[in-house]
Amino acid sequence: MKPHAIPAEPAADEAAWVEGELVRGLMRTQRTTRILGLLLIALVLAVLWPDVPRPALLGWAVLTTAVGAVRLAIMRLYAREVAPAGPHEHLAFVRRWGLVWPVTGAMWGLSTLLFFDRASLEDQFVCWLVLSGLSMFAINTLSSHLATMRSYLDALAATALGVMVWRMGFDLRFTGPAYHWWMVLLLMLFWQVLRQAGLRQHVTQRKNYELQYRNNQLIESLTRQTQAALDAVEVKNRFLASAAHDIRQPVHALGLYADWLGSEPELVHDLAPKIVESTKAVNSLFDSLFDMARLDSGKIRLHVETLRLDKLLQDLELHYRPLAEAKGLKFRVHSVTGSVASDPILLQRVVGNLISNAVKYTQRGGVLVAARVTPAGARIEVWDTGVGIAPMHQREIFREFYKVPSHAGTDDGFGLGLYIVARLAHILGHPLHMASRPGRGTVFRLLLRPTDPVEAAQRAASSIDTIKYGRPEVLLGPPIITGRDARPATSVAQ
Repeated sequence: MKPHAIPAEPAADEAAWVEGELVRGLMRTQRTTRILGLLLIALVLAVLWPDVPRPALLGWAVLTTAVGAVRLAIMRLYAREVAPAGPHEHLAFVRRWGLVWPVTGAMWGLSTLLFFDRASLEDQFVCWLVLSGLSMFAINTLSSHLATMRSYLDALAATALGVMVWRMGFDLRFTGPAYHWWMVLLLMLFWQVLRQAGLRQHVTQRKNYELQYRNNQLIESLTRQTQAALDAVEVKNRFLASAAHDIRQPVHALGLYADWLGSEPELVHDLAPKIVESTKAVNSLFDSLFDMARLDSGKIRLHVETLRLDKLLQDLELHYRPLAEAKGLKFRVHSVTGSVASDPILLQRVVGNLISNAVKYTQRGGVLVAARVTPAGARIEVWDTGVGIAPMHQREIFREFYKVPSHAGTDDGFGLGLYIVARLAHILGHPLHMASRPGRGTVFRLLLRPTDPVEAAQRAASSIDTIKYGRPEVLLGPPIITGRDARPATSVAQ
């Protein structure tokens, strides 16, 4: 029978837990006491059989055995219903059935009625030795629960003393031998010594359980602190991986512009503004990466403002057109006038990661980035004619560090792009919808509902556990997109 689990809450009732464990300790010893009790009943029968009237002796043996049988039934009830329960159930069990122990003690105390001044001195000595052994054994088996131990000893000693005084006063009229009084005095002293010894042993056991409780609380506290440190390391690792993932697009574009400028210096007036813009993009990405670190800790600060859709798409085109054209892909942008309330840096990261993935996983054809204004609100769509995503992977790709097996283009990535997209879209309150067909291409639609700063901050704080142990929710559409409001993927390359 193992100790019950330590309550996880610091405010848990330590005293109740300790009391419950003391009751468990009491119950662990009862099987041994039952066996010993049966053996001692047989011993008393054998010793007193020649000297004591047999009906009285057998009657005592039957009653004592019946009480033992009741204890056995109570122990089975405990093992079946109470043992797995908590400390309060253990305490309630002892309060309900605690009377059985003093009754057992009283039955053994009544045995003095059979042998005191009735059997030979040798047999009386053996019987007194049995009672003394039971009393001392009770200290080891019952002292874990002080009230039970005291009730057992008190019942045994009080019954034995009562029988002796009754025998000396009413049967012998106080004319018996003087050693009777010494035996009464000795029994009273022995009774008090046993109570004090049991108290000391109980205090020792209680302190052991209290120490166990506090040690477990300390271990749990250290475990939580260790886990917090590991979580901090995990956040740092995710931050570094995210930084390596997100910084490569603008840096790559900056390198392309620099090479272009080196081979055609006469284009300096055209390329210099683009280089400046790409440099600004690098700085903005560093700022956003620090925001991402705060996002992982639930302390992200959003800066919601009104954005122009055409300006957003122009900035994204500046960053990602060189990447697409370097792969021989057509890069088309369809912009409309309109505005949306959102965080400019985070929204740019969401759409930018979608465009980056489209370019990475498209080997021929092109990429289309389009803004639309619908009755449900403005939305941005990213189409490609790439490899597409099989249905079995369409949910998994939004998981952190997940890479589609045997998917061209995954070797040089960290599996963070779509994870970041889904998480930021959730925080900004922009529902994301995806549909794909393997070998035909993929489309992502981002509905730009106005971002409420307060609600977004709450989503950022509450999404930590969801992101850590689950994954963001993304609406998955059918593999073929049709209808008046859809653009076939094959038209992207036209």
